[in-house]
Amino acid sequence: MKWNGRTVLGLVIVSMIASSFFTMALLRPSASATPNAALTASTNKLTPGNSQGYPEEFKKLYEAFSAIKKEYIENVTTQQLVDGAIGGMVGSLQDPYSDYMDPKTAADFTSTLHSTFQGIGTEVTMQNGRVTVVSPFKGSPAEKAGLRPNDQIISVNGESLEGLDLHQAVTKIRGPKGTKAVLTVVRQGVAEPLTIVCVRDDIPIETVNSQIMEKNGVKVGVIALTQFSTETSKHFKDQLEDMEKKGIQGLVIDVRGNPGGYLLAVKEIGELLVPNQGLIVQIEYGNGGKQKEEYHSKADAAKPYPITVLINGGSASASEILAGALRDSGNYKLVGEKSFGKGTVQSTMEMEDKSQLKLTIAKWLTPNGDWIHEKGIVPDYEVKQPAYFNATQLPTDKELARDMTGADVKNLQLILTGLNLSPGRDDGYFDQKTEQAIKQFQTSKKLPVTGKVDAATRTALEESLREVMRKPENDLQLQKALDVVSGK
Repeated sequence: MKWNGRTVLGLVIVSMIASSFFTMALLRPSASATPNAALTASTNKLTPGNSQGYPEEFKKLYEAFSAIKKEYIENVTTQQLVDGAIGGMVGSLQDPYSDYMDPKTAADFTSTLHSTFQGIGTEVTMQNGRVTVVSPFKGSPAEKAGLRPNDQIISVNGESLEGLDLHQAVTKIRGPKGTKAVLTVVRQGVAEPLTIVCVRDDIPIETVNSQIMEKNGVKVGVIALTQFSTETSKHFKDQLEDMEKKGIQGLVIDVRGNPGGYLLAVKEIGELLVPNQGLIVQIEYGNGGKQKEEYHSKADAAKPYPITVLINGGSASASEILAGALRDSGNYKLVGEKSFGKGTVQSTMEMEDKSQLKLTIAKWLTPNGDWIHEKGIVPDYEVKQPAYFNATQLPTDKELARDMTGADVKNLQLILTGLNLSPGRDDGYFDQKTEQAIKQFQTSKKLPVTGKVDAATRTALEESLREVMRKPENDLQLQKALDVVSGK
C-alpha cells in the first residue's frame, strides 16, 4: 500500500456524477509505506509483513474474520471480507466525503476521467443514508429534467437505493446514452416523492464558457465555470485575456452549480484575481489545526474593473474557496444564494490491488478564518430566481386534464405562469382557466387543441420553459450581478 508521492497541490478528482462525482481532493506528501501484515485465505493466519507485526487491536478483527470463514452458512471470499471490513471502518467515520472503492469500482470511475462520459450529469453524495444531489451540471440531462441541489434519490427505474453504498447507487443511475433513468426523488417542502425522468447522454467536460454582455452602457465579461478540472485555470486565463483585449469594463464569474474539483485550479485562478498577494485559502490538518498551509495570490493589485461572483446552493468546495477568497479580499462582491457548504479536503491513496481509499484529512478556511462547512457562504446581495426556475418535470405516465388535483397540476400551473399563460390559480386544481391556458399554448404550438397535457404538449411545455430560463433577461441573479458590476 503506497501513498502516491506528490506535492500538496497534486490533486485527484473523485468522479462519480451519476457517472462522475467531483470533490476537492489533495494528496499530502508522505513516505511510502507497506502494510504491516496481510490476511491470507490459505493459512487463515495473520502473516506479518515486517518485524512490527499487527497491533493488538487487530485481534478482534481477526477473530471475526475467522468465525465468518469457518461458520457462515455460505462461502465467502477473503477479498469480500477484507473489502467489507475496510468499507465498514470508513462508514463508521460518518463522513460523506470519505470513501473506499474496491478495484472494480475504482477502475469504473477512473474510466470516466476523459473529455466526456455518459450519464445524467450530476454530482451526488451520501447524506443520512440517502443519495443526495449536490449539483446537476449545467445543460446536463439532470438539470433539464429538473433535479435540484439537496434532492434525495431513493430509487432508479423502480429499484430502491436503500442500503446501497454510494458506488452501488451510482452504478444504478449511470448507463448508456439514450437510455432512461426514472428517478424517485424526495424534495424538501414537497409532500409527495417526485418522479423525474433523465435521458442519459454524453456529458462533455467543458469547464469554461465566456461571453461579453452590455448592461447600463458597460461592457461586462461573463465567465461561467462548471467545474475545476486540470485545464480550467488555463482556459479561464486565456478567455479572460481575450475579453480584456476587447475592452471589458467589468467581470462576472458564475460558479452556480459548480460542485468543485481540483484545488490547484482554483488556486491558479485566485492568483490572478486576489489583489496585493493576498491570502486565497488556508488548509488545516489534524485536530486543532496544528499543521497549517496557506496559499497566496501572485497579483500585486486588483483588476482595473469591478468583479462579482455568482453563487447558489450548488456551488460547493473549490467554488466556495474562490468565492470566499474574492469576498474576503474586500474588493469583490457575491450575488445569488447561499452556497452548499463543503469545507473539507480529501486525500486519495491507491492500494497495491488498485483499490482506492479516500479520506478527509483537513479542513479549509477562508482568508478571514471562516470554516464554511455545512453552513455555506451567504452572498452580499441575496437574490432568488423566479419561482418557475424550480418547476419540475411533468409526469410521463399520465395525462393531466380538467378537474384533476395534486402536485403535478400545481407544477403545471407554475410552468404556465413562467410562460406568461396565466392559469388563474396555483393551488393544484385543474380548472377551466388552467384548461384555457393549455389550449392557448397548444394553439400557439400548432398542437391538437384538447386542453389536456398529453405527451406532445408535455414535451413542448418543458422545452418552452427551458428556452425562457436560458434567456439572460430572465436570470434575476445574473441581472443583479451585472447591475453591481456596472455600478447601478
